[in-house]
Amino acid sequence: AQCAGEVELGERAKRRLRELLNEGPFELRSYQSRDTDRYGRKLRLVVRDGRSLGDRLIAEGLARRWSGRRMPWCA
Repeated sequence: AQCAGEVELGERAKRRLRELLNEGPFELRSYQSRDTDRYGRKLRLVVRDGRSLGDRLIAEGLARRWSGRRMPWCA
């Protein structure tokens, strides 16, 4: 993290994701046309009732859509 605000936002996002995951069953879906990242890690969407949990985090201001590069949260 680059600043205290970024640390706090990361902690809030982590707690919220845990809450969302614990609300009930979800499925992991393949990510568009890519199965793995450049380090060999599986890329998956976490989906419940047809909606991405990542999209919920974005809507709540706790995440951003990936633009292809890291974007700081510090002002």
